[in-house]
Amino acid sequence: MAKVRIRIYTQATGYVNGELFDDFSPKTFGRIVGALPIEGIGYRWGDEIYFATDVMVEEENARDTVEKGTIAFWPPGNAICIFWGPTPASRTPSEIRPASPVNVVGRVLDSPEVFSRFRSGNSIRIEKI
Repeated sequence: MAKVRIRIYTQATGYVNGELFDDFSPKTFGRIVGALPIEGIGYRWGDEIYFATDVMVEEENARDTVEKGTIAFWPPGNAICIFWGPTPASRTPSEIRPASPVNVVGRVLDSPEVFSRFRSGNSIRIEKI
Protein backbone atom coordinates (compact mmCIF):
# COMPACT_ATOMS: atom_id res chain seq x y z
CA MET A 1 0.00 0.00 0.00
CA ALA A 2 1.54 3.29 -1.15
CA LYS A 3 0.89 6.50 0.77
CA VAL A 4 1.83 10.11 0.08
CA ARG A 5 1.50 12.83 2.72
CA ILE A 6 -0.07 16.03 1.43
CA ARG A 7 -1.20 19.37 2.67
CA ILE A 8 -4.21 21.22 1.40
CA TYR A 9 -4.10 25.01 1.44
CA THR A 10 -6.90 27.55 1.23
CA GLN A 11 -6.88 31.10 2.49
CA ALA A 12 -9.88 30.30 4.72
CA THR A 13 -8.36 27.20 6.34
CA GLY A 14 -4.60 27.62 6.11
CA TYR A 15 -2.74 24.30 5.76
CA VAL A 16 -4.65 21.08 6.42
CA ASN A 17 -2.80 17.73 6.53
CA GLY A 18 -3.91 14.73 4.54
CA GLU A 19 -2.70 11.61 2.84
CA LEU A 20 -3.28 9.97 -0.49
CA PHE A 21 -3.23 6.17 -0.77
CA ASP A 22 -3.62 3.54 -3.47
CA ASP A 23 -5.83 1.11 -1.50
CA PHE A 24 -8.99 1.48 -3.61
CA SER A 25 -8.06 3.33 -6.80
CA PRO A 26 -4.37 2.78 -7.66
CA LYS A 27 -4.55 4.19 -11.21
CA THR A 28 -6.33 7.33 -9.98
CA PHE A 29 -3.85 7.65 -7.10
CA GLY A 30 -0.91 7.46 -9.51
CA ARG A 31 -2.29 10.11 -11.84
CA ILE A 32 -3.08 12.53 -9.02
CA VAL A 33 0.29 12.06 -7.30
CA GLY A 34 2.01 12.54 -10.67
CA ALA A 35 0.18 15.83 -11.19
CA LEU A 36 0.97 17.34 -7.75
CA PRO A 37 0.97 20.18 -6.90
CA ILE A 38 -2.58 20.77 -8.10
CA GLU A 39 -4.33 24.10 -7.75
CA GLY A 40 -7.75 25.31 -8.81
CA ILE A 41 -10.85 27.27 -7.97
CA GLY A 42 -12.98 25.36 -5.48
CA TYR A 43 -16.73 25.18 -5.09
CA ARG A 44 -18.93 24.10 -2.18
CA TRP A 45 -21.72 21.57 -2.61
CA GLY A 46 -23.11 21.06 0.85
CA ASP A 47 -20.25 19.81 3.02
CA GLU A 48 -18.04 19.06 0.03
CA ILE A 49 -15.41 21.07 -1.83
CA TYR A 50 -14.63 20.11 -5.41
CA PHE A 51 -12.33 21.61 -8.00
CA ALA A 52 -11.51 20.72 -11.61
CA THR A 53 -8.06 19.38 -12.52
CA ASP A 54 -6.18 18.34 -15.65
CA VAL A 55 -6.23 14.74 -14.37
CA MET A 56 -8.37 12.39 -16.43
CA VAL A 57 -9.30 8.89 -15.31
CA GLU A 58 -12.39 6.66 -15.53
CA GLU A 59 -14.32 5.25 -12.59
CA GLU A 60 -12.13 2.86 -10.60
CA ASN A 61 -13.83 0.96 -7.79
CA ALA A 62 -16.05 4.05 -7.50
CA ARG A 63 -18.27 4.53 -4.44
CA ASP A 64 -21.75 6.01 -4.07
CA THR A 65 -21.17 7.09 -0.46
CA VAL A 66 -18.04 8.07 1.46
CA GLU A 67 -16.89 8.76 5.00
CA LYS A 68 -16.14 12.07 6.66
CA GLY A 69 -12.68 13.32 5.64
CA THR A 70 -12.57 11.38 2.36
CA ILE A 71 -10.53 12.79 -0.52
CA ALA A 72 -11.82 11.44 -3.84
CA PHE A 73 -11.75 11.98 -7.58
CA TRP A 74 -14.99 12.64 -9.48
CA PRO A 75 -14.48 11.33 -13.05
CA PRO A 76 -17.34 13.23 -14.80
CA GLY A 77 -15.84 16.58 -13.74
CA ASN A 78 -12.15 15.58 -13.61
CA ALA A 79 -12.37 17.00 -10.10
CA ILE A 80 -10.84 16.36 -6.72
CA CYS A 81 -13.40 16.35 -3.91
CA ILE A 82 -13.07 16.69 -0.14
CA PHE A 83 -16.02 15.55 1.96
CA TRP A 84 -16.85 16.31 5.61
CA GLY A 85 -20.63 16.04 5.84
CA PRO A 86 -23.91 15.71 3.96
CA THR A 87 -24.33 16.98 0.41
CA PRO A 88 -27.55 17.91 -1.40
CA ALA A 89 -27.63 14.29 -2.68
CA SER A 90 -27.49 12.77 0.83
CA ARG A 91 -30.56 10.78 1.78
CA THR A 92 -30.11 11.04 5.55
CA PRO A 93 -28.42 13.64 7.79
CA SER A 94 -25.51 11.25 8.46
CA GLU A 95 -24.95 10.05 4.88
CA ILE A 96 -22.23 11.60 2.70
CA ARG A 97 -23.25 11.05 -0.92
CA PRO A 98 -21.38 12.52 -3.91
CA ALA A 99 -23.30 13.72 -6.97
CA SER A 100 -22.25 10.46 -8.66
CA PRO A 101 -19.72 7.73 -7.80
CA VAL A 102 -16.18 8.84 -6.91
CA ASN A 103 -12.78 7.13 -6.79
CA VAL A 104 -11.51 7.23 -3.20
CA VAL A 105 -7.83 8.27 -3.08
CA GLY A 106 -7.18 9.63 0.41
CA ARG A 107 -8.29 11.23 3.62
CA VAL A 108 -7.93 14.41 5.62
CA LEU A 109 -5.78 13.81 8.71
CA ASP A 110 -6.76 16.99 10.55
CA SER A 111 -10.36 17.88 11.45
CA PRO A 112 -12.14 18.09 8.08
CA GLU A 113 -14.83 20.40 9.49
CA VAL A 114 -12.35 23.27 9.02
CA PHE A 115 -13.42 23.26 5.36
CA SER A 116 -16.78 24.71 6.46
CA ARG A 117 -14.95 28.07 6.36
CA PHE A 118 -14.27 27.69 2.62
CA ARG A 119 -16.37 29.72 0.18
CA SER A 120 -17.06 28.90 -3.47
CA GLY A 121 -14.78 30.74 -5.87
CA ASN A 122 -11.71 30.65 -3.61
CA SER A 123 -8.51 28.92 -4.64
CA ILE A 124 -7.36 25.58 -3.24
CA ARG A 125 -3.98 23.89 -3.57
CA ILE A 126 -2.85 20.33 -2.84
CA GLU A 127 0.89 19.65 -2.55
CA LYS A 128 3.21 16.89 -1.35
CA ILE A 129 4.84 17.38 2.04
